[in-house]
Amino acid sequence: MDGLLAIWHTWRLPLVVVFAVLLVSLRLYRRGKSRSHTLTTTSIPTPPRIESHEKSISRVPPVATPRQNYTNDKENSNTSQTGATAKLAAGPKRVQSKRPAKTVTGRRAISEEQTHPLFIQPVIFFASLTTTTERYANLLLEELRVVAQEYTKLGIPNGGLLLPQIHDISYIDFEDYFASAPQPPSTAPGTRYLYCILVPTYNIDTVLNTLLAHLDEIHNDFRIDTAPLSQLAGYSVFGFGDKEEWPTEEEGFCSQAKEVDRWMAKLTGRKRAYPLGMGDVKNDAEGSLRKWSEGLQETIVDILRNGGLGEGVPGSGDAVESDEEDLEDMEYLDDESYAAKQKKMGGATMVDLEDIKMNGQSGAPIPIDFTTAGPTILAEPQAKEMVPKTSPTYSALTKQGYTIVGSHSGVKICRWTKSALRGRGSCYKYSFYGIRSHLCMEATPSLSCSNKCIFCWRHGTNPVGTTWRWKVDSPELIFNGVKEGHYKKIKMLKGVPGVRAERFAEAMQIRHCALSLVGEPIFYPRINRFLDMLHQERISSFLVCNAQHPDQLEALNRVTQLYVSIDASNRESLRKIDRPLHRDFWERFQRCLDILREKRHIQRTVFRLTLVKGFNVEDEVMGYANLVEKALPGLIEVKGVTFCGTSTSAGAGLTMKNVPFYEEVSAFVVALNNELQRRGLEYGIAAEHAHSCCVLLASERFRVNGKWHTRIDYDRFFELLEKEKADGTSFAPEDYMRETEEWALWGRGGFNPEDERVFRKGRDADSRARKAREILGAEMVPEAV
Repeated sequence: MDGLLAIWHTWRLPLVVVFAVLLVSLRLYRRGKSRSHTLTTTSIPTPPRIESHEKSISRVPPVATPRQNYTNDKENSNTSQTGATAKLAAGPKRVQSKRPAKTVTGRRAISEEQTHPLFIQPVIFFASLTTTTERYANLLLEELRVVAQEYTKLGIPNGGLLLPQIHDISYIDFEDYFASAPQPPSTAPGTRYLYCILVPTYNIDTVLNTLLAHLDEIHNDFRIDTAPLSQLAGYSVFGFGDKEEWPTEEEGFCSQAKEVDRWMAKLTGRKRAYPLGMGDVKNDAEGSLRKWSEGLQETIVDILRNGGLGEGVPGSGDAVESDEEDLEDMEYLDDESYAAKQKKMGGATMVDLEDIKMNGQSGAPIPIDFTTAGPTILAEPQAKEMVPKTSPTYSALTKQGYTIVGSHSGVKICRWTKSALRGRGSCYKYSFYGIRSHLCMEATPSLSCSNKCIFCWRHGTNPVGTTWRWKVDSPELIFNGVKEGHYKKIKMLKGVPGVRAERFAEAMQIRHCALSLVGEPIFYPRINRFLDMLHQERISSFLVCNAQHPDQLEALNRVTQLYVSIDASNRESLRKIDRPLHRDFWERFQRCLDILREKRHIQRTVFRLTLVKGFNVEDEVMGYANLVEKALPGLIEVKGVTFCGTSTSAGAGLTMKNVPFYEEVSAFVVALNNELQRRGLEYGIAAEHAHSCCVLLASERFRVNGKWHTRIDYDRFFELLEKEKADGTSFAPEDYMRETEEWALWGRGGFNPEDERVFRKGRDADSRARKAREILGAEMVPEAV
């Protein structure tokens, strides 16, 4: 017994280790055997399933199916097959009633792009009866060929641009190119195809009608994914038309090109690489094509650099056109429909900045540490950022579409920019002053404001303050940042249906800057340097202030046009509407009017009146006339308030009932003009923009030989400005004015006839203007001639 015990003590440790090793090995063996059994039973179908599958296939009638859902017939005929495989190939093709899984395909495509270098293969398609479009297609082919040959000089490290291909639509099988994207060659698996489609418009049946019918059929075929061309790098369409036969797009100019563009947007999953281009065959179609080609080439380079088309604005690539205006144009939208739309969009309720405490908890006490011992060391306070990236202010503004620049500046695309790019009209500034909205950048060097106006579109989400207490960013940082943000947002609009290629190209050169986005621009301590940088690049400056910073207004250098918001005619109304933070707000307001009077022979000064029914419309004509008499502005804009429909505004007392109709705004303008004339002040009603619910009164200084000259000669302004800086020669607003267009004059409606007016709910073009004439009388509102 003692011997056995001695042996155990001697060998017990090796025995335990051996036993443990055997146990672990046995467990691993069983686990591996179980896994292999599972894979075998789940990945290989059993023979009974194959037999039943063959029986189900035999009952399916022969139907032409898309090429991506079955093996090529020619390849099948050249391959010997046996057993079940032979039966499957010989029988009729199986219809796929279930759409292919997009997520798996997308992941596979992404992994391939990451693995292989990216190559772009341009493919030019054209249709031509008279060889005219064929000649233009070959011009495009040659331009892309030159770009491909010189691509290595661009310094892009991976991938490349392949030599373009060209195809006559009359001689191709549509199934080869428009039922699915071409497969990349095995030698360059990272190749992605870019379709360039040149389409004339005919009033007879041609191959284009067949193509359009095919695209329609492909999109609505339940056997095919709704976006079978989504693997393309992108597409772009250029149309040729005859403006002598079809002067406008409504009458058919480039109508077939527009149809091809619309269907391609659906089939590619909204991958419009560059906006639809259009050229008049009777008027420099080649020049229009070359401009479109330049933009297309820039897009190709962007794809190669960034790996794709990049991001777009929400809904920018919608294939189905919508006639609804953007959310910010709410003049005819009632409270219930707005609330429903907000709920559908999932919009969160905005939080008033005054309700946000420093520690992020409303009403909670601020914690204080009393445990620190020793003498207190007073550190020099450092200026904080106005809008830190971690703040709720930053989140709220970016959610509203702002690009925050630095710590206190911002830029945003106006809805009128999108409208102008689509040829649907610019804002009232084009009717009054000649500013095309797609050439205008809306920005601000200061997101902070000293008012909390009840009609502010930002609903209290921007910072407020009476003094500048934040970090000051350099003008160079702001100027470069707002331009970069603006151009980025413009590029995001290239996928918007209806965007005109020539206007998209024009929009890539900013010509005007509206410093009226949000906040108070002159609050920025270095505003004059920022203005100089705008003018150095010949960008006009339209600056709006709220008449609460007289010292900054007095020190302001020359701008192209200087606005002052006049939201009320008396102290009590101003307090209710603007909700100013300054205690001496009325005194500041009055002093700003005195400064405006002094500057009227140097600056183009403008009163901006925003009418809010129930606040500043009724019985206030006399009060506004007093303010005009005090400041003598050169121009007076009278505009109805736009309702923004938030709980913040409603809490301040603003609802849809406070939004005046256009005829009410017109009646107010007529009454104000009569009172000014009664006082001997030389003003008149010069222009209107009924769509913006806005009317312009102007000083007789801007009437020459009986004609209004409210527009601006921008080239002349910069010439005079450069001369003033060179030798000190001053100039007046009358030195750079231009004649107002006939269609913009009072009584004409103010909509540019070169653009296409889109109406909601069946409203015709001049309904509001006609109603105003009916109410006020023909002698007050003249009929259009």
